[in-house]
Amino acid sequence: MKEDKEFIFGIRAVIEAIKAGKQIDKLLIKSGSKGELYFEMMNLIKEMQIPFQYVPNEKINRVTMKNHQGVLAFISPIEFQDIENIIPSLYESGKNPLIVILDQVTDVRNFGAITRTAECANVDVVIIPEKGSAQISGDAVKTSAGALLKIPVCRVKNLSNTIKYLQQSGIQIVAATEKADDYYYKVDFAGPTAILMGAEDRGVALEYLKVADKMVKIPILGEIESLNVSVAASVLIYEAVKQRIV
Repeated sequence: MKEDKEFIFGIRAVIEAIKAGKQIDKLLIKSGSKGELYFEMMNLIKEMQIPFQYVPNEKINRVTMKNHQGVLAFISPIEFQDIENIIPSLYESGKNPLIVILDQVTDVRNFGAITRTAECANVDVVIIPEKGSAQISGDAVKTSAGALLKIPVCRVKNLSNTIKYLQQSGIQIVAATEKADDYYYKVDFAGPTAILMGAEDRGVALEYLKVADKMVKIPILGEIESLNVSVAASVLIYEAVKQRIV
C-alpha cells in the first residue's frame, strides 16, 4: 500500500486539491459514479484537463479501504511544464536543445534512471504522454536521485502533435529502434535534437517511427536481443553529449 502523502481520496477533497493547484498525476474514478458533487468534480477535471480513468471500485480499494467515495487522486511531487513555453525560452537563451521523449515507458525504475541520466547530461526537458507513462511518485523521485525535482518534465495530451511541434521548431526527432539501418554513432546529434525512446515491451510506436527524422539502433552482439530502455537511453544521450563537446 502506498503512503498516504502520495494520494488523496474523497470527492470534496479532490475538488479542493484541484482548486488549490495541486499537481495530480493520475485520477481514478469508480465506474458508474453520479451525484451533484460528482458532476461538480468532473466539470472541474475537464476544465483543468486532468487525466482520469474509470475503474472498478475494487481497484481503488486495493490502494485504500477508507471512505474514498469512489475517487482517488495520486499527487505528483513535481510541477509539469508546458512544452510550448519551454522551447521558445530555450532558443531565446541561446541554447541548443537536447530533449528526451519517452513513449509509454511505464516502469518507475526505468523512468527514474532515465531522468537521472538526462539531468546529469544537462538535457533540457523530458516529455511524456498523458496516458501510459510511469506514475511520477515519490518512488520515481527517489530512483532518479532527485533529478525529477531539477529537470523540467512536460506531460502532453497528444504526443504526435508534440512531435510535429518540435519538428516545426527546428528540432530533429531521433527514434531508437532495432528496425533502424544506422547505428547511433553514425547519426548527427550535434544540432537541436529530441531522442525518442519507446516502451519496454514494444519499443517506439509505429506511428512515431513513420514521422521520425532519423532512426538509430545500438549494436547488440550477445544473445539477448535488446538493452534495458534506461541503459539504451543513456547510450544515446551521451552520444549527443560527446558530439556536442568535442
